[in-house]
Amino acid sequence: MVSKFSRRPALLLTVALAAAVSLGACAGKVKPKTDLAYQERPVELLYATGAERLDQRQWSEALQYFDEVERQHPYSEWARRAILMEAYANYQANRYDDAIAAADRFISLYPGQPSTPYAYYLKAICWFEQIVDVGRDQAATEQAQAALNEVVKRFPTSPYAVDAKLKLDMVRDQLAGKEMAVGRYYLRAGQPIAAINRFRSVIDRYQTTSHTPEALYRLVEANLSLGLKDEAVKDGAVLGYNYPGDRWYADAYGLLTAKGLKPAVEPKARAHSVLDRIGKS
Repeated sequence: MVSKFSRRPALLLTVALAAAVSLGACAGKVKPKTDLAYQERPVELLYATGAERLDQRQWSEALQYFDEVERQHPYSEWARRAILMEAYANYQANRYDDAIAAADRFISLYPGQPSTPYAYYLKAICWFEQIVDVGRDQAATEQAQAALNEVVKRFPTSPYAVDAKLKLDMVRDQLAGKEMAVGRYYLRAGQPIAAINRFRSVIDRYQTTSHTPEALYRLVEANLSLGLKDEAVKDGAVLGYNYPGDRWYADAYGLLTAKGLKPAVEPKARAHSVLDRIGKS
């Protein structure tokens, strides 16, 4: 299954390829090769050939050349840049674990370099693209959240932070969706207390996500099933005051009034869209 989070960010491609091309150009045009003989050769030639393979989207061959740069010229400026290109090539080849390992190695060896923010960002993107649907384990989602938060915290004025903030909104919505899925399961299984804990988690931790109105409705539903009318009315009031025109409040209002309870807020009529009007006609 292809994740909805798996689109390659343009910013990532631009920065990485710019770095590769700018240094690769120093060695001039390199004649393409089909194999890599492990012998001493000018570092500029090795790096430029790796950059050329990146440009040709030959990720595995590019990795061979960048690895050879490190092997033959450790601790050099070229080796430093090669590590970052290894991370990028592994990322493009969907070898996320190897990409993260290379990014971590770069961060450990060169924590103060201008390219370090990119290494943090690339690591976060690797986790982000491994996010799966809410029916499955969300370990990668939690790792993505931590890594994206690290980018924002360490480099708040960088362009990477701007993109990381956007992705964090998606990550929080994903984690809230997982809580909702588990809560609904408990509700169907006749375990309303366990369900309430999940829905409360959405309200407390992910209240700015799209799942909040439904979470409040489910709290009304679960509390009514337990006979906790005051709690149900309170959650209904929060839903009504914050989302008076939402369909989830209309449903909650119906549940409460059916039990003889009078919510403080009347549901607002939802504005009909063009599609609604076409359907009716």
